[in-house]
Amino acid sequence: MKKLICIFLICISCQSQTTTKKQNTTKNQDSKEIEAIENGLLLETQAEGDVVQTFNIIERMNFYKVPGVSITVVENGKIKWAKGYGTANTNTNLKVDENTIFQAGSISKPIAALALLQLVEKGILDLDVDVNTYLKDWKVPNNEFTKNEKVTLRRLLTHTAGVTVHGFPGYKQSTTIPTTTQVLNGEGNTPKIFVDTVPGTIWRYSGGGYTIAQKVVEEMTQQPFETYVNTNVLKSIGMKNSTFEQPLANRKGNISAAYDYQGRIIDGLWHNYPEKAAAGLWTTPSDLAKYCIEIQEILKGKENAVLTKETVVEMLKKHKNDWGLGPSLQFGKDFLIFRHGGKNAGFTNRFISFSKRGTAVIIMTNADNGNSLIDEILRAISNYYDLGISNPRIVKAIKLSNDKLSRLTGKYKLNYQVPNIGDYFIEISIKDDKLFVNDPNNGDTKVLTALGDLKFIDLAIGDEGMFQIEDDKVGLVWGLNRFQFFKVDE
Repeated sequence: MKKLICIFLICISCQSQTTTKKQNTTKNQDSKEIEAIENGLLLETQAEGDVVQTFNIIERMNFYKVPGVSITVVENGKIKWAKGYGTANTNTNLKVDENTIFQAGSISKPIAALALLQLVEKGILDLDVDVNTYLKDWKVPNNEFTKNEKVTLRRLLTHTAGVTVHGFPGYKQSTTIPTTTQVLNGEGNTPKIFVDTVPGTIWRYSGGGYTIAQKVVEEMTQQPFETYVNTNVLKSIGMKNSTFEQPLANRKGNISAAYDYQGRIIDGLWHNYPEKAAAGLWTTPSDLAKYCIEIQEILKGKENAVLTKETVVEMLKKHKNDWGLGPSLQFGKDFLIFRHGGKNAGFTNRFISFSKRGTAVIIMTNADNGNSLIDEILRAISNYYDLGISNPRIVKAIKLSNDKLSRLTGKYKLNYQVPNIGDYFIEISIKDDKLFVNDPNNGDTKVLTALGDLKFIDLAIGDEGMFQIEDDKVGLVWGLNRFQFFKVDE
């Protein structure tokens, strides 16, 4: 008997060692993958024939003045890895980890849409009925545009309801935030929300439309929006580190502060958003990964989920501008992606999720200047995992003689005065057969690569510019015609 017990224990020990060895191998492999991605950030544009440049994530965070980043990658329907970088709060030196919560910005919209779709499944709402049917103390003002076509939930969720107000700036901590009805009436810091185009005729992004949808949930459930959604959506999916509560009742804990374009912490740490459906979600990339996985699993046949498969299929149907009932849609030869970006004051985020591959990428940053960094991280992840969703643009660069470059050098002045600066000057010089732009206002230098005799590009960020020469006058139009400079005498 002792011999049998001994053999049994040996078997268990061997099995345990094998399991531990597999786990360690997986962790080591993930670590290698993460390290390769961390050091594989790719610029938006590359010159044909040049050696491909890659960058380290911390270097690029410093370059873009982004204090903190959090990333989660989903593979085969499970979270493969999640990691935080940098600082969540420079006042307290709180570091970002995978459980740090960020404001999701407009990523709130596809999560909020689940609540409305749930109420449709329960027969409480209808996607194609005039929303005024459900509204009591506030209604969409009727006018010439709503005479024959009505504002419906389908149109609100797909940004085709003809509703005004694109987005919301939020409210400082010292400001009393308005109610949903006050926001709709324009009694907060944004204009009144109304219809100024025939519903159903055009696509136009509208946070105002999602605020109407928020009001519908509150009216029909007789609960605060956050109470209903936290209980029936977030809890159902297992998003334990997420809430639509605005403002946060407890401002302590693993919460990221917000940072402006210069990397300065926002007064009061962050803004509050009573427009909860449009911009009020606090969450983590790993919790958003649970949302992505939930939708993927429902499409595979998961039952007793947040929504039925029939509803999710409806949610991912293409409407104007490739939009679904909540998320934006992207179509490829062999895939359908549902995705969304999010931008609140001091927060910039994005998620991309394949509907049937079991793959997703979620990146959240605590900075206004996070978009370019997110692009570079996405290119690194796409390149490593061969996702085919974010590849660098290849341009054909040319080499110009010093004579051609010399006529473009000198001091340039912006054609308008900049607040707190006044006259805005830049200096252009030659180095290593390229033009260098010294911008003393920002303390940085741009390297311009020639695409033509007068056309140049900053490969670091993908911005292009065109010099203009007329007689003895030289000008420079830069960044999609946003900035016009003129060469001035020394």
